[in-house]
Amino acid sequence: MPMPTITFEDYKKAIKAKYEEEKNGEYSNNLNSPTSANLRNLCIKRFETNNSKDDLITFKSFFDFPFDRDNRNLYGEIELNKLTAVRRFLLNVTESPAEDTVQLAAILVDLQPRPFKEFQKQLDPDEVKLIEELRDTNHDKNGFFSDILPDKVETEKFPELKNDEVEKDKNEGIKQDEAEEVEQDENQDLGKIPTGIFTPIKKVGEGGTNSGLKRSLIIAAFLLGLILIVYLNMSQKDCMQWMGDHYEKIERSDDGYCDTYYDARYFDLKKIEVCDTTEFFDDIGRAKVWYIKIGNSVECYNQHAPYPENTQRFLKPITQHIIDKYLSNRPKCN
Repeated sequence: MPMPTITFEDYKKAIKAKYEEEKNGEYSNNLNSPTSANLRNLCIKRFETNNSKDDLITFKSFFDFPFDRDNRNLYGEIELNKLTAVRRFLLNVTESPAEDTVQLAAILVDLQPRPFKEFQKQLDPDEVKLIEELRDTNHDKNGFFSDILPDKVETEKFPELKNDEVEKDKNEGIKQDEAEEVEQDENQDLGKIPTGIFTPIKKVGEGGTNSGLKRSLIIAAFLLGLILIVYLNMSQKDCMQWMGDHYEKIERSDDGYCDTYYDARYFDLKKIEVCDTTEFFDDIGRAKVWYIKIGNSVECYNQHAPYPENTQRFLKPITQHIIDKYLSNRPKCN
């Protein structure tokens, strides 16, 4: 069977399908109402423990400055306006999103694998079988794989787009709503994020005064110092180490480096030994076991997470095909 050609359109469809899934997940408060401010806050959360070189490159390409875990960067009106493009893409109101917009959206919904160059390489023969299986079951409610394997697909060539290029709106009326949304986002979030850190300080002659500028600088310096102190106190034990079948918290090395930063989403990951009474699916057919293929065998785990031996790979939900092929001779439970 010839391997299918994965196009950038497939990638965008996969991101939107993952968005529909993540709206009910851990960050539903950010994604159910994907305002610019909510996406900004989610972006900070996603990058707090993100060491992916590709993701960091995407961040810098999108915002025009690198992510800095210590300073948490500066997010002003320009950055909020850029995130509006991500909002429009996720809500299906943009016909031609910029490439950077799509790549950042993939990070915010935690699509795996990413970026697009990795997504193109995702399928092996077992995964083709998995996609065909998912098409015939209720696992594909959101249509994740509905168009990934078309009968005839032309190789797609897409330009290197920049964020300042025009994106076409299906609904011109949304522009006024978005302008009001940005203003509301900034007003609503004043109590959540210190204004001296995440919003620009007015220059002298632009509505401010020398005394006002000094006061703003003093407040900003105080808040920055306070955040730095809290960060240093909290970051002394924010590493975790894989111990063969589970994670344990460990202290940072003397140089402050972590092989794996602590992430509460994945800390309870356990490697499991399946047996003849292992329950692989719940009452409605959703996977309760996750796996990764290593050579001609599979390893099983209790939840979705990055593979602990190589965090660039992610565990996948078990399927009946994988059980029949690799786990048919599992031992009896003690």
